[in-house]
Amino acid sequence: MNKKMTINSIQKCKGVRPLVMITAYDALFAKLFESSADMILVGDSLNMSFAGRKDTLSATMEQMIYHTKSVCNGAKNSFVICDMPFGTYTNKEDALKNSMRIFQETDADCVKIEGGQDRATTIKYLVDNGIAVCGHIGLLPQSVRSEGGYKVKGKTEEEKIELIKDAKAVEAAGAFCMVIEGVKAQVAKEVALSVSIPVIGIGAGVDVDGQVLVFSDMLGLFEEFTPKFVKKYLDGASLVREAVENYSTEVKNKKFPKVEHTY
Repeated sequence: MNKKMTINSIQKCKGVRPLVMITAYDALFAKLFESSADMILVGDSLNMSFAGRKDTLSATMEQMIYHTKSVCNGAKNSFVICDMPFGTYTNKEDALKNSMRIFQETDADCVKIEGGQDRATTIKYLVDNGIAVCGHIGLLPQSVRSEGGYKVKGKTEEEKIELIKDAKAVEAAGAFCMVIEGVKAQVAKEVALSVSIPVIGIGAGVDVDGQVLVFSDMLGLFEEFTPKFVKKYLDGASLVREAVENYSTEVKNKKFPKVEHTY
């Protein structure tokens, strides 16, 4: 079993080797991912992947706590990050109250908060009160409705400057690492070079400090749409569908259960 990552060991990977992050929402898959991933993110993407919702905004604190507990139970040796759901950190007091709930009710190692310069004060307040924070800049899924869709960032010089300011503000506030999402690759590279903490990319090119993917995307289980940045490492949906069809056929033809499956 791999040694569990810590905030210090994660930060020491900067400039040494890329970090591997993957989402998980239950004990079963978390245990499967534990040996390969440096960090497991319990993402608010769970309602998109498994509840048929169009965005991440419907995730609640109760859901995030339940799923984080499950992931921690399945992957006891993993560094686990819990997404702070939409509406739970609109001010620093609510952010602290809700992140304390996560720390008290689960074994999560840190929380993740979307936002850059606008969230720096909140991040610092959490860190000053013993909450480890992973930042999230660039495309912010929780802002999809206010921005009118998922829009790639870093297309202009002005956007690049703001992203670098965001990254530096998140670092100065005390976050130990950050996710950068949906950003032009060259800009994401410059952002990663502008700070001393790891910058984990999703749809941000290869020249950052690591990568994160939603597991149902990379395993080919989610079929509604496939973002450009996703590589499918398995045709999971077809394999599952085929297995269930084989089961159905054997049941209907009384080929299952056989003697070896019978008491």
